[in-house]
Amino acid sequence: MLSVLNPIMRIIEIPFAIAQRTFGLRGQAWAFLLPNLLLFGTFAFFPIVLNFIYALTGGENIMLADRPYVGGGNFTGFMNCDSFLDVNSCERDLFWRAVWNTTWFVSLQVGFMVGFALLTAVILNRDILARGFFRGVFFFPVMLSPVVVALVWKWVLQRNGILNAGLESMGFESFNWLLDRQWAFAWSVFLSVWAHMGFYTLILLAGLQAIPRDVYEAAMMDRASPWRVFRRITLPLLAPTMLVVLVLALIKGVQTFDEVYAFTGGGPGSATTLIIQYIYETGFAGAPRLLGLASAASILLALVLIVLTLLQLWFNRRSVNG
Repeated sequence: MLSVLNPIMRIIEIPFAIAQRTFGLRGQAWAFLLPNLLLFGTFAFFPIVLNFIYALTGGENIMLADRPYVGGGNFTGFMNCDSFLDVNSCERDLFWRAVWNTTWFVSLQVGFMVGFALLTAVILNRDILARGFFRGVFFFPVMLSPVVVALVWKWVLQRNGILNAGLESMGFESFNWLLDRQWAFAWSVFLSVWAHMGFYTLILLAGLQAIPRDVYEAAMMDRASPWRVFRRITLPLLAPTMLVVLVLALIKGVQTFDEVYAFTGGGPGSATTLIIQYIYETGFAGAPRLLGLASAASILLALVLIVLTLLQLWFNRRSVNG
């Protein structure tokens, strides 16, 4: 076995030996980094550059040589909506409908998720029966595939699903939950909150456990009520962690795609179409002339995510520096 591996190892060592003789230790380090740099350039950097090129070109062909330069035409193409604040005037434009849906989705999802995660973390931080078991139960959905979660809840909410069966057993009529625009959107928000709340609960629970116990003991000696302790001690000391959770939840909400797409497919109509789905369907399922619009939309989304990421880094640095 060694007789077979030795020649192979000598061949592998050749470029590293050349790099060390030519450039010293720094050259050898770059030789070790080269495979990863090639992979990053091929699967990350090159697609980013290509996306910018497509965003600045148009035409009916996917080949770059046959796509004329249009400048910012793909970006200004989004501005044909009368009023972003008036949903009805944007109904004909799927991009603004997706932006509107994403704005509402993220607002509701983050609000409910952070609120319920805080409530759950506070409860699980107390000395309750089977506390370890309940911590695992709340975190369990995070370990599941988003597509699996979506398919399970889709099965529950079908016309002949478990929920309607329970309603019929109590004398109520069954209902097509996912065929109603408002209910489909509401259930999509619920699905996302249920699937990801455990992750943020874990972060908030760690923040609660980092609060010194002697602060609570001093409050008990002063006969402070539980609500006063929570409002005057827990919330202020937990504020840096909550800010991090808030920004992380915002980033995750804007990036939501797989569970909602598997759950409703963006329907009924475009009621649950989010911005990532718009980019995907416009770029890969639409005509080649729409590829520039999808690339431009992805750049705008990337800018939003960059801003949110910078906010997260700023909050982290602020919390570390006190």
